[in-house]
Parts: sequence; C-alpha cells; structure tokens
Amino acid sequence: MFIVEGIKSIQEFFQSSYQIHTIFYNSEQYNLLPKLPANINLFEVKNAELEKISTLQTPQGFLALVHIPKNSKLEPTELKNQFTLVLDGVQDPGNMGTIIRTADWFGFKNIICSADCVEIYNPKTVQATMGSLARINIYEGDLPALLEKNTIPVFGALLDGNSIYETQWGTEGLVILGNEGKGISAEVVKKINKPVTIPRVGQAESLNVAVSAAIFCAELVRVRN
Repeated sequence: MFIVEGIKSIQEFFQSSYQIHTIFYNSEQYNLLPKLPANINLFEVKNAELEKISTLQTPQGFLALVHIPKNSKLEPTELKNQFTLVLDGVQDPGNMGTIIRTADWFGFKNIICSADCVEIYNPKTVQATMGSLARINIYEGDLPALLEKNTIPVFGALLDGNSIYETQWGTEGLVILGNEGKGISAEVVKKINKPVTIPRVGQAESLNVAVSAAIFCAELVRVRN
C-alpha cells in the first residue's frame, strides 16, 4: 500500500480505480469526510498520533492507505494516435510528482517510467501529484526493450536537437525526458529519431526536468489544437 494525505487528494482516489484500504482522521475534521463505501476502514486518531504516522511536517487531518495496483503491461499498439511522456531515470520525488500533475493538467493519460526512476508511490511523489496520480496510468519497465518494439516517432529532449517550436510533431509519439543530472541514458538516446531542444536565451546551464515537461506538454497541446 501507499500513503495519501489531505482530504482533497484522498477524494481524488475515491473517484478512481484505486482501492482505499483505511482512512485515519482527526475527530475535529470528521465533518469533512464524504460518504464512504462500506469496505473502507475508518480510524479516529489524535493529533499526536497523526503526527507520528504522517510524512508531513504539518499533518492535514486525514491520512489514507491505498492499495498499489498491479503493474499492467503496456502494449505498443496502445501508444498510437497520442503523445506519451517517457521518463528515463528521473530521481527526485518532487519532480516526478510535478510531472504527473502537469501531465494531468494538459490531458495526458499515460506516463512510462524506466526501472531506475524514483518510486512512484513514494509519499513525497504522491503528495506532489496533488491527487493527479489517481487519473494518470503509470507504466514501469525496460525502456530500451519497449523502444525496440515501438513503431511511432520517438522524440527526445536533447541539447543539440531541433527547436521545440519548429518541430513537426505529427499526431503521435513518445517524448523522452531524462535524469536531472545525466540527461537521457546513452542506450535510450540511440532509440531517439527526433531530437528536440527548448531554445536557450539566457545563461542557465539547464532546465529543471519538471519545467521541461510542462513546456513540452503545453507545446504538444497547442499544436494538437
């Protein structure tokens, strides 16, 4: 199982395919709870107890335990006629959560993560998604093996690519973003047939990967519309 904190985020999981096992709540905020399905366990806890089990410095009054779904297999045919974010070695839980939240904002449904990405159900990652994890399908696996079977364009965020604003995107593709410090791994770079870059105007050495993901998502939606 994994932890979800805060009533707003927990409510997002009520309306998803995720199964909630238990909700711990502070009695002072009981009136904020919506009507719950009968199969959810409910436990009242004191503030001091909530502080011990919470991962936050300031607990938000509610903490839920949610079942981790089985990692379903993603078939290459399911990637057609859409754009999908692919994350290669993203390590920071805050970045991962922000990318998931951003993908949700822009209407993306799937994210593929390499095996060495940060744990999706890390409490910090879950918290950073602000409930968006409930709406995004996350697939984890061997990226080179997946890309070997792939038949749609593979775009990659690289410093020496074509400008994101001049790229011919078409109607489908995988968009690969790399590790915060090392970028996209050499093995995965070999599979990229359409390198893309966000043009630099100032002097910063690089962009945060979550910021890059937001720019890519915004541009893809703009082009699609």
